[in-house]
Amino acid sequence: MPSKVFAMDLRTSLQENLYVKLDRLLDVAGFDEIVKERHLIAIKLHFGEKGNTAYIPPTHLRHLVNRVYNLGGKPFLTDTNTLYVGTRTNSVDHLTTAIENGFAYAVAGAPLTIADGLRGNSEVAVPVNLPIYEEVYLGSDVVQADGLISAAHFKGHELAGFGGTIKNLGMGCASRKGKLAQHCEISPEFDSKKCIGCGECVAHCPADAIELRKKKAKMDAEKCIGCGECIAVCPEEAVSIPWDSDTARFQKKMAEYTVGVLKDKEDRAFYLNFVTKVTPQCDCYGFSDVPLVKDLGILASRDPVAIDQAAVDLVNAQPALADCCLETNRGPGEDKFRGVYPHIDWSIQLGYAEEVGLGSRDYELIYV
Repeated sequence: MPSKVFAMDLRTSLQENLYVKLDRLLDVAGFDEIVKERHLIAIKLHFGEKGNTAYIPPTHLRHLVNRVYNLGGKPFLTDTNTLYVGTRTNSVDHLTTAIENGFAYAVAGAPLTIADGLRGNSEVAVPVNLPIYEEVYLGSDVVQADGLISAAHFKGHELAGFGGTIKNLGMGCASRKGKLAQHCEISPEFDSKKCIGCGECVAHCPADAIELRKKKAKMDAEKCIGCGECIAVCPEEAVSIPWDSDTARFQKKMAEYTVGVLKDKEDRAFYLNFVTKVTPQCDCYGFSDVPLVKDLGILASRDPVAIDQAAVDLVNAQPALADCCLETNRGPGEDKFRGVYPHIDWSIQLGYAEEVGLGSRDYELIYV
């Protein structure tokens, strides 16, 4: 039987504003079933890197927060620290960035926690016994929460093709050790012809794996942890991923981590994909490019695989926006994410997630 994915577009009126409409979506999707009185409810989101503007607005999160409070739950907004060097590398910088991006208590209405602690090592090893991992390393606050709401901004991603619910949970709930485990087999390549020796990659490498030799960046593959920070900061696009089976394995690792996140919470988890500002890159970047397609609405489901499949199908069914970065695959029905990342087969994360029992790619889309 197909999994149900509920959807709302962004049309509103004097009689029904966005939040009234969102309440109707949550009603039919069974949101209230996952919140129990006095339960601590983690709302997992992405606070956005400093300079990014595509993340979910904090006022939208406040509406979820208020609903949890009204049901007797105790919500908190949470994310984990990043592996790369940026404005969310430790809890102090991360919380400062979150507040500057609008997630202060006065706006969002709930306390903020960084789930893996001050420096990313407050973690729990969760047994999964899957083909790649026997156990996964997750932020303590997520594991200890009684319930989980994933509020994912759906967008492109340079290693997974797109990032939605699976990425928000599998990568987004991992501790620093868990993130390293997922990235460690991916080592970037440097194009010496493009490199101008600016040193940005050297300054941002958390593993001290890069140095300048004769005004060109050189990487020590044995030290590289595969975080991809050098790709993000290079102004000349001189650093790239070698597009081989590593990215496929990365997606499978992400799915196995999602299994760990949801262990013992399958009946106390709810998933939202905000298919708005569908940018080519992740919100981990300190900028937001023009979206690939128009804003399509909000999806809700109890199936993390089905909601991602529905979101990617909705995006690909649209024509590309005139001024976005796509040079190919611009028409309705063409794969927008393969247009941005032609060497990444994003379907791997969905196929493998289905294989390990996370959910079904077969879905019924129901508009409210």
